[in-house]
Amino acid sequence: MRAKNSTGEQKAGRRARSSFTETGRRAQIVAAAIEVIAEVGYHRASFAKIAERAGLSSTGMISYHFEGRDDLMREVVAEVMRLADGYVRPRIEAHASYAGRLRASIEGNLDLCAEYPNHLAAIVEILANLRGGDPGMVAFLDTTEAALAVQVEQIRRAQRAGEFCDFDPWVMVRAIRAAIDDVVRRATHDPGLDVRAAGRELADLFDRATRTTS
Repeated sequence: MRAKNSTGEQKAGRRARSSFTETGRRAQIVAAAIEVIAEVGYHRASFAKIAERAGLSSTGMISYHFEGRDDLMREVVAEVMRLADGYVRPRIEAHASYAGRLRASIEGNLDLCAEYPNHLAAIVEILANLRGGDPGMVAFLDTTEAALAVQVEQIRRAQRAGEFCDFDPWVMVRAIRAAIDDVVRRATHDPGLDVRAAGRELADLFDRATRTTS
């Protein structure tokens, strides 16, 4: 009876190791794709280049883990979004004041760009080439709109608390997002751009635009 249990445990262990290996391989491919897209652009990022960067013996390894190019691109977008959330959210939540949270959000987004330039360059390339109805684009836009809606509500709360002055929260949130995105786009073409300094400048600008004056 114990032998049967041991056999079952061994099979479960092999399945767990296999699952761990497959997850690691997918992450390896995604990381390689990010680097290649950032370097050569969306259209020139072939499976052959990605496989070579990942140290894979053939492109078949990519096809085994992803259903096709679009599937891989969607996973790259998802990975960048996960990274951004994990990087920026703790910085925002470390502040009690609404003004501090706004500054942390702006500076955090551009510090992320400075620390992970390939990730931001890759997502800019992908999103510029995804079709409007592509599932990857739809998922990205849905997630972005949900995040912007949360930010609008946060600004409304700040206004009710008397921390922010009177303005249209919807307009302000989109102005902030557009300003951040423009710096990110410029950074992909200008490696010498000091994005951290740009983040501080934008944070100062929108602090003056939102705070209540005495």
